[in-house]
Amino acid sequence: MFANQIVTGVLIDEVALDMDELARACQVEPDWVVRHVQAGVLGDTAALRFRSTDLARARRLLELERHFDADEELAALVIDLADEVRRLRARLHALGIRDT
Repeated sequence: MFANQIVTGVLIDEVALDMDELARACQVEPDWVVRHVQAGVLGDTAALRFRSTDLARARRLLELERHFDADEELAALVIDLADEVRRLRARLHALGIRDT
């Protein structure tokens, strides 16, 4: 269906991509997805179905790996830390505490 096309868009949480669809959406080979799932840094090894949050994470992983030559575990750690900072800032904001 999308053999040579770039897939862009936003997934609705009820919709999930399979491994090949995620690979196409990220413009990578399916083995890239498999490696990251097996490493525990992307998706769920049991389901191999990917939601919008997985797609966003995969694209961020890929960006870090390509631009900074980071290995998959380091890229995942950077993303996890950035997500935690965002969550903490949101909590501070909700509490009315200004982020410095």
